[in-house]
Amino acid sequence: MTPTTTGTPSGQPDMPGRNVRPGRPGRPDRSEKTERTERTVDRAVVPVLAFAGIAVAVMQTLLVPVIKDLPQLLDTDPGNATWVLTSTLLSGAVATPIMGRLGDLFGKRRMLVGSLAVMVVGALISAFTSALVPMIVGRTLQGFAMGAIPLGIGLMRDMLPRERLGSAMALMSSSIGVGGGLALPAAALVAQHTDWHTLFYGAAGLGVLAIALVLLVVPESPVRAAGSFDLPGALGLSAGLVLLLLPVTKGSDWGWSSGTTLGLFAAAVVVLLLWGLLELRVAAPLVDLRTTARREVLLTNLASIMVGVSFYVVSLVLPQLLQLPSATGYGLGQSMVVAGLCVAPLGVTMMFTAPLYARLSAKYGPKVTLILGLLVIGLGYGAGLGLMDAAWQTVVTSVVLGAGIGLAYSSLPALIVGAVPASETGAANGLNTLMRSIGTSVSSAVIGMVLANTADTAGGVAVPTMHGFRVSFLIATAAVAAGLLLALFLPGQRPSGTLQLRASSEEDASLERAEEVLRGFQGRVLSADGAPVARARVTLIDRHGRRAGATYSADDGGYALAVPGSGSYVLAVRAAGHGPHASAATHAGDGRAVVDLSLPGETVSA
Repeated sequence: MTPTTTGTPSGQPDMPGRNVRPGRPGRPDRSEKTERTERTVDRAVVPVLAFAGIAVAVMQTLLVPVIKDLPQLLDTDPGNATWVLTSTLLSGAVATPIMGRLGDLFGKRRMLVGSLAVMVVGALISAFTSALVPMIVGRTLQGFAMGAIPLGIGLMRDMLPRERLGSAMALMSSSIGVGGGLALPAAALVAQHTDWHTLFYGAAGLGVLAIALVLLVVPESPVRAAGSFDLPGALGLSAGLVLLLLPVTKGSDWGWSSGTTLGLFAAAVVVLLLWGLLELRVAAPLVDLRTTARREVLLTNLASIMVGVSFYVVSLVLPQLLQLPSATGYGLGQSMVVAGLCVAPLGVTMMFTAPLYARLSAKYGPKVTLILGLLVIGLGYGAGLGLMDAAWQTVVTSVVLGAGIGLAYSSLPALIVGAVPASETGAANGLNTLMRSIGTSVSSAVIGMVLANTADTAGGVAVPTMHGFRVSFLIATAAVAAGLLLALFLPGQRPSGTLQLRASSEEDASLERAEEVLRGFQGRVLSADGAPVARARVTLIDRHGRRAGATYSADDGGYALAVPGSGSYVLAVRAAGHGPHASAATHAGDGRAVVDLSLPGETVSA
């Protein structure tokens, strides 16, 4: 690991008045048009990744408008029809931590495209069949794409400057709720007026568009984790999750005290314990349980389960309340489409809370925004207990809950990213997404049991009661209270503007950045008189003239950039009030190479 000293790529000494084109070593400085194009691409990364997350989240609520008709549509009994939804849940739970780890090892963009491609294949299989088994296969493949959420968050951490990272991760995290909320009215409209298979054609189209945009706009991250893929760990976690979530989702059908349900719960405990012991002995585990056991990570994941519970309750209760006939005395008698539109503000509000989260988190930190989000959710459910008499009241409830859930969801990845090394971002966020999925699964099972046990029978049909709806809201409120208690015990964190720079002194800050980049260049950006230069853009160029990474220098001038492998590179740096500079450097492929970058003192125009 012997980087060359600072100098131009051609080997000539740097001159204050000399322009160097970072993308093409030795040539004049790149044009303003090229700079504008690069900035445009950087700005497009976040909406493209968020769109990919929304496309994936659509899969979760795609069939909600036709749930009650699935037995007739698939020519099967209601018990078998529920596997169409259960299969998606199980595959999504398994995929999130596994795809996160594969992304850390082999490239997050590559795995993201792979996840979306599997989703498209699954949607097309479902679009061409009305048989139960092929439909379950297609839905299983669609659920596998849930791994795209942690992959997108990992890409954002690797590519974006700190000041944009908080709001970007907030939008990506909220895409789960945004996609689910927006899909409800759209799916209801399609199901009510066209063949239900059109839902899957539309989902496949969204997936293809997302793949094209990712390939066009999102560069691959050069950050890689050390080690190999833990196949036994992946198989053990998959088996444990299936054994756990099967009785959670099917317990109401099988009976909660049945031998099958209790046996599967017991088997899940045994398998997950053995899996944990295995992971502690593996050099490169699928999930680093020692990191996961840290107080900030453990409490965040437990709080995520509670947020997942609270999110799904409103999605289960309000559509049923809206569609029940007014003859019941409490049903609102709305159509499928109107019910979807009344609940849609839940997702829309989540999307618009991302900028608000960024401002709050920048000032107070993600712990405070998580607590605030949980308080707003609690307020929404408390108010919702008395706002069930008209359609407009359900809209108000949806807006308030959407704002709270959006703030809470936005805080979770920031808390995780601030507590784990960069090389573990994908796997750690995958596990956090899994915790939210477990929360929604538990919510579905518990609320389904409550509504079934409190239902009235009219003409041989079980009809949910207002008492059941209110008990469901009270359960959600209790989950929020538990989440709030967990959040209060989280350690305080600095605001998201210093998300990856938690040390206080310049020396500690530089050391922390160095620890985040296990294989790459690090150093400081300095002015001609040796003073540190903050907010300088440092771009890594490979030997083919392609950008391999970019970052901004911190207040102490420090920077750190990961490299994809050994070889020759160019480190190009630009800053306001200084001329551009480029230095050739060679990296051996492992460890960290220190290269300080010295900027000319005057801006030079081309």
